[in-house]
Amino acid sequence: MSTDGEKIYSLAKRIFPIYRCLMGDGVRETLDILEENIDVNGQIRISRIEVPSGTEVFDWTIPMEWSVGEAYIENENGKRILDIRDNNLCLVGYSIPVDKWVDKEELLKCLYVQENQPDVIPYVTSYYKERYGFCMTKNMRDFLQEGKYHIYIDSQFFNGSLTYDEVVIQGESEEEIFFSTYICHPSMANNECSGPALMVELINYVSSLENRRYTYRFLFIPETIGAITYMSKNLDYMQAHIVAGFNLTCVGDDRDYSIVHTRYANTLADKALTNILSKRGKYSDYSFLQRGSDERQYNAPLAALPIVTYCRSKFHTFPEYHTSADDMDFVSSKGFQGSYDVMRELIQALEYNFYYKIKVCCEPQLGKRGLYPTISKKGNTDIVKNLMDFIAYADGTNDLFDISNIIGVPIRELLPEIIKLRENDLIEVNSHMKY
Repeated sequence: MSTDGEKIYSLAKRIFPIYRCLMGDGVRETLDILEENIDVNGQIRISRIEVPSGTEVFDWTIPMEWSVGEAYIENENGKRILDIRDNNLCLVGYSIPVDKWVDKEELLKCLYVQENQPDVIPYVTSYYKERYGFCMTKNMRDFLQEGKYHIYIDSQFFNGSLTYDEVVIQGESEEEIFFSTYICHPSMANNECSGPALMVELINYVSSLENRRYTYRFLFIPETIGAITYMSKNLDYMQAHIVAGFNLTCVGDDRDYSIVHTRYANTLADKALTNILSKRGKYSDYSFLQRGSDERQYNAPLAALPIVTYCRSKFHTFPEYHTSADDMDFVSSKGFQGSYDVMRELIQALEYNFYYKIKVCCEPQLGKRGLYPTISKKGNTDIVKNLMDFIAYADGTNDLFDISNIIGVPIRELLPEIIKLRENDLIEVNSHMKY
C-alpha cells in the first residue's frame, strides 16, 4: 500500500510534463487531473471558475490568453538546436510569434541563460510586455557557432479566460481555514507541482474527518494575478470568515521546513505553523520582508488576511529554483511525507485549539478517574507529567498553542491528554478568551 508521500509524489509526476502558463489549456488540463484525484463525496464542493480576459481586478487587468504550437531554433543545416518539445522551459512564456532568420549576434539578444549555473535552463516569462525569447544553458550558448539561425515561434494571443478551482468542505462553523496554491508554471517539480499535489491529499484528509469544527476552503490559482482576481471578488467574505490561512509552495524537497510570516507575524496562522515546525526540530523562519509568493497579495495593507506561506526549502533559497534542475529528482516521497505530516498535524491542532480552563480548584483527584497511578513511588509522576503540566496552565488565558509552547510538548502528544480531560468533564473550552 502506498504511503501518503508516495501518492503525492505520483500525482506531482503526472502533472509535471504539462505546459502551463498564466492561463490556458495547460492550466485546465492540470485542474482536470487534480480533480480526478479528489475523493469526491457529498461533503466536497468543487467549483471551476473562468474569468474573462479584460476583466479589471483591483489595479490589474486579466490579460489575453496565449497558446503556442511549435517553437524552435534551427541552424543553417536545418538541425534544431533548441525545441520546446524537448523541454518546455526553452521558450520565454508569452512570447510573440516570430519566423525569421538572424545572425548569431542578433540571436544572442533573445537568449536567456543562468550565468552562475552553466548547466541549467532558466525559467523566464514576459506576461505583461510583448517580447520573444528562448532559454538555454550557458554552456550551449557559449558554444554557438557563427552563422544564420532560424527562429520560429508559432504562438497566438486571444480573448480567453483565467481559470481556477475552488474546493469547499463545510464544517460546523462558518469560520474558515484557508489553503492556497498555484498552477501556472511549466515543468518545475518543487516550485510548481508540489503544492497542488499536496493540497489534493489534504482535501482528501479533511473530507475524511468527522465533526469538523471549521469550514475548509482550498484554492488552485495562477500565482499573483489569480490571488488578486479571487480577492477582488471575495475579499469582504475572506476578511469576515478566515481564521487562519496557508499558502503552499515548494513543499516536496527534504532539505528544510520553512514559514514566511504575515506582515506583523501576529496571527493564529503564524502562531500555529511556528508551533508545529518548532516541535519538529530545525526549521527556517522568514519575515514578511523575505516574501515572494502569494502571501504578498493576501497580506497587502488593505487586505491584511491571516495567511502565511509554508515551504520545505523556501523559494529563491535553493539553486534549483526556477530552473530545469527543479525536476522530479529534486523532490521525493520522503519530502512530500514530511509536508503532509506537518499539514495534517496543523489541521488537527487547529481543530482542537481552544482556550482551556480546568473546572476544579487545586489539582483534580485524577486517581479516582483512572488518570493517575494509585501507588505513590519515585518516578510515577513522570507518566502523567504532560497531563499535569497541561492542567497547570489551563487557566482560560492560554490556547492550545500557548500551552504547548509553555510546557514544550508537541500538540500531537497533548491531544490524548485533552481527550481524557474532556471525557472526564474536567475542562471547559472557549473558542475565544472570555474568562
